[in-house]
Amino acid sequence: MPKVKPHRARPSLDMTPMVDLAFLLVTFFMLISKFAPEEVVVVDTPSSTSDIKLPESDIITITVDKTGRAFYAVGGQQTRLALLDKMAAKYKLNFTAAQKQQFATMESFGVPIEQLQSLLDLSPEERKRAQQPGVPYDSVNNQLGDWIMQTRYSNPKVKIAIKGDNDADVPAIKGVIKTLQDRKVNRFNLITDMEVKPRNL
Repeated sequence: MPKVKPHRARPSLDMTPMVDLAFLLVTFFMLISKFAPEEVVVVDTPSSTSDIKLPESDIITITVDKTGRAFYAVGGQQTRLALLDKMAAKYKLNFTAAQKQQFATMESFGVPIEQLQSLLDLSPEERKRAQQPGVPYDSVNNQLGDWIMQTRYSNPKVKIAIKGDNDADVPAIKGVIKTLQDRKVNRFNLITDMEVKPRNL
């Protein structure tokens, strides 16, 4: 007698839960990701094997490009607003409410304080294209030191980091370090790229 073959049904796989999971993951990563702010000047930092991480907030970043220009950045909108008020009082300048709002949202800048109002009046697109001469830090007109001290008065727990270009000349970096040391700031970090540590075999 012939054997009866049972009818075999092909297994079906419902992809709906898999697609739902994929969209949930994409949404999750979009919501938690923090995009790096666009920098005014791009620098190629030297490499090192240090693995110390900088804090996400309460940090001053002084960027020195290969031509020796200094750019100043400080985190936190409230800190930036308080800082601008202190610098305006020190240099006897008046900023409008719109200029203060622009400064609060601006990540970094590289102009003398006398030119800051005209920079703040530009649109964000025009500001990206504007040529910024750098914050002065020479011995005659050391505005960088004033920015640092006023920031520290506004936020005493702020940390300082110097981000120098690999091709920046040594006197430019020394000038920034001297500005810090003249204001009794002897603890600061140097921002570098990570270099792979050689393995000992």
